[in-house]
Amino acid sequence: MRALGLCAYRACRITLETLEEVSMSTAKKWSVEIHIDEHESKTRAEARLHTGDRTHLVGHGLARLNPADRDVPEIGDELAASRALADLAHQLFDAAADDIDGVTQHTE
Repeated sequence: MRALGLCAYRACRITLETLEEVSMSTAKKWSVEIHIDEHESKTRAEARLHTGDRTHLVGHGLARLNPADRDVPEIGDELAASRALADLAHQLFDAAADDIDGVTQHTE
């Protein structure tokens, strides 16, 4: 059977059969809510992850208008939101790595 991935810190195989079984029995819905606030020449964004459990992660992003540039609010929104999502993604990755360490009791 073709392996679809490896788990971090220790090898584990996920087969197509296993993936189908897991996908059918553990469907979950997560959502990210993005709030954008503009004040003067700064745009701030907050990306809040909703998982339905104890996970509480919030990413933050900031964009500043260069005084030499034309003011296009949508660009500031896009930059601030993308930076907030990138921050959230890094936090989620770090949380997963910490959880893996806790489960595998990985020590170096």
